Amino acid sequence: MGAGRSLAETLQAVVDGVVDGLGFGIAVLNLRHPDGKFEVIAVAGSPEAREALLGTVSSADIFDADFAIADEWGRLRFVPHERLPEGEVIGWVPDVPVSDDPAAWHPLDALFAPLYSSDGELVGMLAVDLPEDQRRPGPIHRELLEIFATQAGLAIDKARLTDQLLAEKARLEASETTFRMVFEGAGNGMATIAFDGPEAGRVLRVNEAFCRITGYAADQLIGARLLDFLRDEEPDQSRQELEKVAAGNGTYRFERIFSQPTGNEIWLGGTAAIVGAGQARILLVQIDDVTARKDAERELRHHAAHDPLTGLPNRRLLQHRFAAALERTRASGRRGALLFCDLNHFKLVNDGYGHEAGDHALREIAERLAREVRHGDTVARLGGDEFAILAEDIADDDLATLIARLETAVSRPLPDITVQVTTSIGTAPITPETTDLDSLLHTADQAMYLTKQRRT
Repeated sequence: MGAGRSLAETLQAVVDGVVDGLGFGIAVLNLRHPDGKFEVIAVAGSPEAREALLGTVSSADIFDADFAIADEWGRLRFVPHERLPEGEVIGWVPDVPVSDDPAAWHPLDALFAPLYSSDGELVGMLAVDLPEDQRRPGPIHRELLEIFATQAGLAIDKARLTDQLLAEKARLEASETTFRMVFEGAGNGMATIAFDGPEAGRVLRVNEAFCRITGYAADQLIGARLLDFLRDEEPDQSRQELEKVAAGNGTYRFERIFSQPTGNEIWLGGTAAIVGAGQARILLVQIDDVTARKDAERELRHHAAHDPLTGLPNRRLLQHRFAAALERTRASGRRGALLFCDLNHFKLVNDGYGHEAGDHALREIAERLAREVRHGDTVARLGGDEFAILAEDIADDDLATLIARLETAVSRPLPDITVQVTTSIGTAPITPETTDLDSLLHTADQAMYLTKQRRT
């Protein structure tokens, strides 16, 4: 019975052993299911009994009434026919002669052997019938059946566990096969990476799509540290975020720059999920090349923050940089300046040469302004022929020198244009008391007009 058979084989071995070795003509084994119900799984000794009983399912309390009137023979329960309610016959009854001897076995007598696991759980019920000597079992016969039932319960428990392990193994093998098929056939890149232990961070497996996207062969990736290919400024923070994901059984979403073997950098976007437990966890990573999307997003952000004609920052970006500059001014106390530049005689360019030539001239002037400012200064186009320059940590002589450079640069002749374009510049100081950009622009604009009036 304990030879490592499957559960079905073990159950049949139990009833066969009763018939072949213990001297009973019929043995029926009811297996107890997790819901408490009993099912006849194995029958030996009688084809008629097998046909009548095999597969029948009974409620959890099927034996309660019989056991209430049974004699206790150790763990066995014997129900003599004379105690049965008159006319009540339950189940299949063998068709054998009835003896007048009180010690003889009666066809309605019932002998049950409960079967228990090693931890005392009831796993089944063994019913036996028709002793070979046609008499009710004596002490030795009962003891043999009780010993047999004890071993049968342990064997059933072991076989049930074996079946569970085999089923789990089959499930895992099926899961592994399914995973392998999905993994290898996925259109997006997939990789598994060790998360714990000495191999933490090293690639364990990659699919063909992962190689195609990254540009590396599988043997170049497997065993390598994925972070060696990624630009991750804060790897410790990334791991902490992954640990939080693991605690919540969630998914970590990321976008990182990846270096291909050619030196080309692409954007990878994807997800990472931790699978497994203990110190054998792995990271399941799925990636796609999102470079085109990132480029489109960057271009959209650039357009949103820059003048489409000159490529200079627009008022929106100027506002953002002004806010940061004001914070630094308030922290250091060092003054800055906002310069408002208005072009003189530029209308003559548009009128005399056309707007296309005027656009070329504006781009040329924008490039001149950008070349003359200091590193870190911002040149922005406000619209038309008006520009603003944000300059930090500047005052007095340095500011005057910057203004002179800008005026000189603008006044140089424009290609293929005879109109002399100049600029009038007004300034407004940036101090810790400065409140907002609009007020500052207004002040610089007024100063510009005063400058323009003095020159006319």
